[in-house]
Amino acid sequence: MAAALLTIVTATACLPPAFAGGLRNVDNASPQEVVDGMANKFSRGVANTATGWLELPKQVYVTWQESGPTKGILIGPLKGVGMTVVRTLSGVGELATFFVAWPGFFEPYLEPPYVWQKE
Repeated sequence: MAAALLTIVTATACLPPAFAGGLRNVDNASPQEVVDGMANKFSRGVANTATGWLELPKQVYVTWQESGPTKGILIGPLKGVGMTVVRTLSGVGELATFFVAWPGFFEPYLEPPYVWQKE
C-alpha cells in the first residue's frame, strides 16, 4: 500500500507544468487562442476531407517499406481503403465541430493530423 502511494505521489510530482496549472480550455484561454484553435481545426477538417484519399497510396508505400513488397501490394491497399474512410470522416467531423474545443483544446482527431505527415 505504501509503495503504491509513493508511486502515485512521485508520478504526480513528475507531471509536466501544463498539468500543474490545469488543462488548457476555453475558460482559461485568451479569445485569440480560441479563434486560432477553431481556425486550425477548421482548416485541418478541410484538408483531411479533401486529401483523405491519399491514404491509399500512402499505406501501400508505408506497408511496402515496413514489411516488403508482397505485403505492400496485398495488405497496403486494404489498410489504405480503411484509412481513407477514417481520415475523410475525421475531416468531416472536424468541419462539423470546429467551434467545439473537443477533444482537448481543439486537438486533432487523428495522429498524424495530416496525411502527408510522418507517423
